[in-house]
Amino acid sequence: MQVLVIGEQALTIEQIVAVAQYRCHVALPATAEWRQLIQHGADFLDQLLEDEGVIYGVTTGYGDSCLVEIPTHQVHELPLHLSRFHGCGLGQNLDLITARAVVVTRLCSLARGYSGVSLALLERLVWMLNENIIPVIPSEGSVGASGDLTPLSYIAGALVGERDVYLQSQQKIVPIAEVYAEQKIEALVLRPKEGLALMNGTAVMTAIACLNYKKAEQISLSSTLVTAMNVLALEGNPSHFDEVLFAQKPHQGQQQIAAQLRHWLNSEVQTAHQSPRLQDRYSLRCAPHVIGVFEDSKVWLRQFIENELNSSNDNPLIDPINLRVLHGGHFYGGHIAQAMDSLKIMIANIADLMDRQLAQLVDHKMNHGLPRNLTGSSLERLPLNHGFKAVQIGVSAWTAEALKQTVAASIFSRSTECHNQDKVSMGTIAARDASRVILLTEQVMAALSCAAVQAIQLKGLNTQLGQVLTQFQQWVLESFTFVEEDRPLQQDLQHLVDRFEQFDLLNDHDQQLKRS
Repeated sequence: MQVLVIGEQALTIEQIVAVAQYRCHVALPATAEWRQLIQHGADFLDQLLEDEGVIYGVTTGYGDSCLVEIPTHQVHELPLHLSRFHGCGLGQNLDLITARAVVVTRLCSLARGYSGVSLALLERLVWMLNENIIPVIPSEGSVGASGDLTPLSYIAGALVGERDVYLQSQQKIVPIAEVYAEQKIEALVLRPKEGLALMNGTAVMTAIACLNYKKAEQISLSSTLVTAMNVLALEGNPSHFDEVLFAQKPHQGQQQIAAQLRHWLNSEVQTAHQSPRLQDRYSLRCAPHVIGVFEDSKVWLRQFIENELNSSNDNPLIDPINLRVLHGGHFYGGHIAQAMDSLKIMIANIADLMDRQLAQLVDHKMNHGLPRNLTGSSLERLPLNHGFKAVQIGVSAWTAEALKQTVAASIFSRSTECHNQDKVSMGTIAARDASRVILLTEQVMAALSCAAVQAIQLKGLNTQLGQVLTQFQQWVLESFTFVEEDRPLQQDLQHLVDRFEQFDLLNDHDQQLKRS
């Protein structure tokens, strides 16, 4: 495996995804400068403790309890108590890929050197990632400030030997104490401030945001491919994507989608045989305008996510250079909340676009010669067969649920923790909502991919597909078989959803599609 060095260089969304999918190992910098930076922060904290300085979360209680002084002889027990009383997470556990993304995201922040943690803690996080021994993290219980306290407590708890972990696969969950015993490894003893450094930050919401961003790219790409195939199957008008037309509205992402559709449809040839209809319905004609909103937003979405990823976002920060304790609110996940609230609206709109395209494909009154419900049955068997009728109902249900999930989570701030946390970001809930919208849209995309391939084959248009659309059709046909007689399509659809989740389309065809 390739090795990603974490600590000196800013990370990208793609690098987080690669680690999350266990496609690369991680390591800490070997430079003396970086190691001295880490050591200076830890030494400065030790000196403050010797001088009996007051440090929030180190010599005081947490949150509203910040005025409660911790006796010197109990200071070293405080991080353990922090991890324990936050062990109240509920809901579905984060899957292994997401949990790995959380661990590497937290490592990225702590390895910047402004959190006052020890080298030993960072090395233990590296060990977890490389050995694929990953804390089991409940998804619910964070309001997004003071960061993801409760879910991140499951990392702290695992480090000290008190929680469960995924052992090399999501199917096996064991207490980490058993792993430590088997491998003859001592549980970590958290130093003062290390419990707070691990837990008081935005790692969960940011990790989910990284994964969501890449899945959204997949949805944008696949929805454009499906649109191209549906324009062919529905005898649409490719001149709707004319270069001069789109030059008059200078949204670059929207123009990019139109350019892809022109190229993939070989518009110069198709226009000569275009439909007598002057204008297609909006779900075909305006596809670049819908998909293009996400494409044009990718710049600021990436900026928000990667800035948060490469930040020191716990409190207080420990300045290892000027030797200062800096109290602030960098645990607040407002940028991730905004990014995810916006992303889920963009993606739900794409689901709605696809839903409307499928409605055209299955309805014999508007599908320009395709059989009812895209059935592939013989004329004799036609009365019995209903093709994609139920699939269209399912797509309608998934789309409706996605649209329902688009209410912004960030506006539901709740005053918590004795009104100390009186304005919170809801960033983690926003990220989880976006994940749900993305999954529902992936289900819609799976159905539309099958329907578009079915329609192309019904019209006998295989020879009119260019290289890229042929590649996409072949990708779909690895999971889907032409529907002649009615059969359950659940497994076909689920297999495609699973492949969308793993970004197969991007991984397999990204370079070819980008060149196109």
